[in-house]
Amino acid sequence: MAELATIARPYAEALFKAAASDLDAAAVWVEALNEIAKNPQLQQFSDDPKVTAAQVFDVIVGVAQVALPEMAKNFLRTVIENRRLRALPEIAAQFHVLKNAKSGSSDAVVYSAFAIDSAALADVAATLEKRFARKLNVSVQLQPELIGGIRVVVGDEVLDASVKARLEQMKMALSA
Repeated sequence: MAELATIARPYAEALFKAAASDLDAAAVWVEALNEIAKNPQLQQFSDDPKVTAAQVFDVIVGVAQVALPEMAKNFLRTVIENRRLRALPEIAAQFHVLKNAKSGSSDAVVYSAFAIDSAALADVAATLEKRFARKLNVSVQLQPELIGGIRVVVGDEVLDASVKARLEQMKMALSA
């Protein structure tokens, strides 16, 4: 969805510049607003022409589970008044990328067929940080269809060491 990314970019960059003094605090409320904005009922409510921007703002502030500083409220008002609530998840994603770039880190998703305990995850994270040559924010998602092993996604890079991938490689080699 390139159009949504194009719409979100100036908002994310402006937010990043405005929140430069405390990016970690901003990341907390940006993520909270992101989760709220993903709600389909809220999106439908905000798309209703009879509903005012103030009403949408009040609903979001009312359900937010974190205290929103004045900067967050001003940002939210701007997004709502410009009818860009649907772009808020993309704005949050781009803000997160900018924040990671500044800190020299990246997000890494480790897909595993089985749960990984914290000690093993720490070992995997250390190995991956050496492999990708940067600090990684590692999260784990279960994918039983991998059968075994792990699949790691860091940005647009994929490291697939799963049993499923190896079986696919064997299948291709045998059928060639």
